[in-house]
Amino acid sequence: MSTPSYNAALIDLAALRHNFRAIRQLVGPDLGIMAMVKADAYGHGLVPAARAFAQAGATCFGVAELEEGVRLRQAGIEGEIVVLLGVPAAGAAEVVEYRLTPVVFDRAVLPALGMAAAARQRRVAVQLKVDTGMGRLGIMPREIAALLAAIGEWPGLRLSGILSHFPTADGEDQAVALAPWPRFVELCEACVPSAAAGPGGKLLRHMANSAALLRFPVAHADLVRPGITLYGYYPAPAHGRFAAIDLQPAMSLRSRVVQVKEVPAGYGISYGHRFVTERPTRLAVLPVGYDDGYPRGLTGKAAVLIHGRRAPIRGTICMNACLAEVSEIPGVAAGDEVVLLGRQGEEMIDAEEIAGWLGTICYEILCLSGSRNGRVYLDSEAESGQQ
Repeated sequence: MSTPSYNAALIDLAALRHNFRAIRQLVGPDLGIMAMVKADAYGHGLVPAARAFAQAGATCFGVAELEEGVRLRQAGIEGEIVVLLGVPAAGAAEVVEYRLTPVVFDRAVLPALGMAAAARQRRVAVQLKVDTGMGRLGIMPREIAALLAAIGEWPGLRLSGILSHFPTADGEDQAVALAPWPRFVELCEACVPSAAAGPGGKLLRHMANSAALLRFPVAHADLVRPGITLYGYYPAPAHGRFAAIDLQPAMSLRSRVVQVKEVPAGYGISYGHRFVTERPTRLAVLPVGYDDGYPRGLTGKAAVLIHGRRAPIRGTICMNACLAEVSEIPGVAAGDEVVLLGRQGEEMIDAEEIAGWLGTICYEILCLSGSRNGRVYLDSEAESGQQ
């Protein structure tokens, strides 16, 4: 079926390239950058986003799972692809075939990787994940020596990097936020041989996510891992904690009015009649609901843009529909464009504002909006001949 949905997530590839270049300008020409494209590139589309970043100069990509890395290689993406959640033993052959770099935090996968590398007469780069306070994936410091020894038992494996993660890099207390960094440096110096494994004997050290790369230059190490900044947003609403950087949100979510109707005063709206009109009210019915990544929790809080003006959502958000009051917006008709996320005229509703309404973070809003709707790719640079 070729008929498009009413709803679409519009992705500006030029904005993605712009954001990568802005990060490159901030960190300098020599520091490594791992473009995080996990979670379907935060809802922006794994392959199109990776291609955009590659056009802007990216040569290293971070994915969560093996399947994402395979898709990137099959799409022709070159450079290093790091699989951050590690790989199961059953995926070892694909790691070798597609030249992927798995993160390791469990010696149980090493025999499969080592044998797969030997079978193809290749050396597989692996990176070691250590836990410096996140309490998530990664081995504890006391386990590092044993895992390094286990890696060394397999000639086909090559330790190329060591990484960790900041749990509170966007937090208010700067000392607490930076505390894991010296622990990571100490582990690198004490437990990892300098001749370990990268090209020329260099072991890549990396820990800085978007918040840390904007806030703590000392923690840039050999490589930074921008995520949310690549897609046009700061890691937290408290922008003043971070270095100023010119970011452009790349995603907008658009729909169309499917019906305009007038209801009398005292009229209950949507499920549960959680909103009852106090006056004759004009409503625009929108074909967007929680199945489309517009959460029910936005009920009573959200607004959309119609004719360049804000229209409050009235009543409970349904599975595939919601209602916006347009009593104060003249001329609204079926077929008119609705912007749920993005700019229309002089007005803007960004993912950070929606996240505030919902009590979450902008990351979740982008993932929901992009993954639950068809994506349309735009390229303002190409259209203007600037690419």
